[in-house]
Amino acid sequence: MTSNYSEDDYSDLLEELTNVNVSEENAVSVHLHAGYCREAGCVFTVIFNVIIFLLGIIGNGAVIWITGFKMKKSVNTTWYLSLALSDFIFCATLPVLISYIVTANWTFGLFMCKFNSFVMTLNMYSSIFILVIISVDRCITVKFPVWAQNQRTAKKASLVVVMAWFVSALLSIPSAKFRDTVNHSSTIICYSNYEHHHGTVVYMRFTFGLLIPFLTISTCYSILICKLKANQMSKFTKPYKIMTLLITTFFFCWLPFHIISIIELNKSKETPHDPIFHTAQQLAAILATANSFINPFLYAFMAKDLKKKCYSFLSKIESAIDEETQSAFQRTSITNSVDNRLSTAV
Repeated sequence: MTSNYSEDDYSDLLEELTNVNVSEENAVSVHLHAGYCREAGCVFTVIFNVIIFLLGIIGNGAVIWITGFKMKKSVNTTWYLSLALSDFIFCATLPVLISYIVTANWTFGLFMCKFNSFVMTLNMYSSIFILVIISVDRCITVKFPVWAQNQRTAKKASLVVVMAWFVSALLSIPSAKFRDTVNHSSTIICYSNYEHHHGTVVYMRFTFGLLIPFLTISTCYSILICKLKANQMSKFTKPYKIMTLLITTFFFCWLPFHIISIIELNKSKETPHDPIFHTAQQLAAILATANSFINPFLYAFMAKDLKKKCYSFLSKIESAIDEETQSAFQRTSITNSVDNRLSTAV
């Protein structure tokens, strides 16, 4: 696509925009259509995003309330508070995108066009970076328990989170920079005007948002498994199930999005309206968006009191996070004891 269009070329521009996923950064597949949303795929996308918005605001809001106000501040609560904030901010912007899908008309201005794309990409980077940080933190706690016990503090964890958000914001700038709006008759379109940088943006997003985090997390988990087996601490691995689920869910939700984005780069311009590919784009976008509301329900699912109906949903979230905090302390104490015995024996 080119960035220079005259007023007489808006019809050609609209046709070009129809050939691309104009909202891939927003994780919402906006289908350009005449009039309001009537197609089955469009209606399904709207309904699903409304559900994500409601569940995401409620679930992540609950986690923010619990980790930020009810529980004692710790390293673990700092990690989960950051994850919840990232997802909550993204979910809060969904009504704007839902309105755009329904009306096919962007009425929120250029700033919001750029800001929504920025928020979505920020959500992706900040979420995966926090998951990487948690994996590294778990690895250090088990591998170097004495150092971890002396150095791991909530204040230092907060500083690490701020740095992760700062890097995430820097990597999200291209998503906002290449976002633009254009008028066509009485319709305003918010789209990605990549010029000749589409491939650079896609591969940068794949490298820093998936590949490097995946390799880092895989390395950390390999070290963890070896260390836990060596110390015969298998009975304390249950808290790691929460992190395993969070990480698995993230990659399950985002991997299709990255794959589709790469395929789109190499897709023939002669077949831009392939219905199968368009459906794949919609499903990948929905999966990516869904990741923003799933985490709170994973906390509740993994809590010990899952089967106790007398506990509320909030209690389950608090129980899951508190359980991991206490287990992390027990793990460190036991590992210290093992290491001390070994040192004495030597």
